[in-house]
Amino acid sequence: MTDSPRRRPLVGVQIRRRRRDRNLTLSGVAELTGLNIGYLSQVENDKASPSLETLAALADALDVPIAWFLLDTSMAPRVVRASERPRRQMPRGAGAMSQVDGGIARDIAIFEGTMPPGHRTGFHEHPGDEHHIVLSGRVRFTQGESVVDAGPGDYVLLDGTLPHDAEAIGDEPARLMIVYPRGGHSELTRRD
Repeated sequence: MTDSPRRRPLVGVQIRRRRRDRNLTLSGVAELTGLNIGYLSQVENDKASPSLETLAALADALDVPIAWFLLDTSMAPRVVRASERPRRQMPRGAGAMSQVDGGIARDIAIFEGTMPPGHRTGFHEHPGDEHHIVLSGRVRFTQGESVVDAGPGDYVLLDGTLPHDAEAIGDEPARLMIVYPRGGHSELTRRD
């Protein structure tokens, strides 16, 4: 086994980008952290390796978690093409659902749903909040005694643990973007 030198984490680019995004100068960061401007310049140019204590001070000053500086920026964005989304027809002709995120998001599940006029989801419940953005058409949301009508651009938040229903009202189909916590609703696994 050959001894290869350890790769030291390079954090300068992330620190500089965040500093500039926050409209801070090096002297402004130095004032917030108590660190020397020359040392901060070396850190930003990856000529000095900051200690964990220094990274913690920079994270506080730049309002990010310390791990933010250590994220690998070489990872490319992940794309799910519309044609590749898992899809499912809803029972009784009640519309269709496609999983916008394709199941790759770590903490949320994003769906696009369509409902013909007059169709409804039926009362159901599941863990977590349920976020809706009405893209087109009109939708009536019912939860307990509360009834809310929403149209294009409206956002509706439901407590998914309480029975709720959505109904397409009006003369045109409704189209919605729905966001759940991962596992809060059954993700789509098949294509129809």
